[in-house]
Amino acid sequence: MAAPRVLVTGAGGQVGRDLMALGGAGLELAGFDRAALDVTDSAAVDAALDRARPWLIVNLAAYTAVDKAEDEPDAAFAVNRDGAGNLARACGRCGIPMIHVSTDYVFDGTKPGAWREDDPVAPLSVYGRSKAEGEAAVRAALSGHVILRASWVFGAHGRNFVRTMLGRIGKNAELSVADDQRGCPTAAADLACAIVAIAHKLLAEPGRHAGIYHYCNEGETTWYGFAEAIFARARERGLASPRLIPIKAAEYAAKARRPANSVLDCARTVARFAVARPPWRESLRPVVDAILADR
Repeated sequence: MAAPRVLVTGAGGQVGRDLMALGGAGLELAGFDRAALDVTDSAAVDAALDRARPWLIVNLAAYTAVDKAEDEPDAAFAVNRDGAGNLARACGRCGIPMIHVSTDYVFDGTKPGAWREDDPVAPLSVYGRSKAEGEAAVRAALSGHVILRASWVFGAHGRNFVRTMLGRIGKNAELSVADDQRGCPTAAADLACAIVAIAHKLLAEPGRHAGIYHYCNEGETTWYGFAEAIFARARERGLASPRLIPIKAAEYAAKARRPANSVLDCARTVARFAVARPPWRESLRPVVDAILADR
């Protein structure tokens, strides 16, 4: 029996590349990067589904430039809201489910504890609003949806905080990093594995498990603590690192506001899908090593 075909949008991004690298894991993955499928083009989306005839869509296509989105709201909403809606409507037409990856930035950060799936969203940035409205578009168009919110995603591919920090080695004697924003780093490879586990569950038990879920690695930290761990691994590899200076987020000239607390409660996801959540510090080591190997 042939493996179920899964259409993956955003396959050229950091999570997409790790997902495709899994080699299917019992699924036939049909990956489409931005050049192959523009999710903002509803006709192109319909045509891609008609050609591929998948059992499931995993939507990783996203506009993720958080600060740039403040100057390009139309571009952010076109991909994160309208593109997600196009895919969800196409899934509804074909009678198939969709896993849609969203973000912790849909929250305003004011809650003292970890955010649950049923907590109200109140995004602070254009990026966060575009992703929140994307979630709403998916829910409105498709009953068979799984919206999977992730946080502080990092990997060996693409732009992310780990690559940015490692890029400052040899260029900066010191770096100022915010120490008053808390979250949970999420390795793209671990997120990809979670997506595969969820996909198998959806295909084995069709019509069940729809809803919003959270996924991140085990453990929380601040951006400063994240940077410390990155440079600690670099020093283990024999590299000198900049001196880190903890600052308030308000002192950093970022265009977009970030939530002060975006720690995610993943209990529902673990209970429903039995996904693994390795400690983020363990998952960080091979990512740092891979990026340094490319230098």
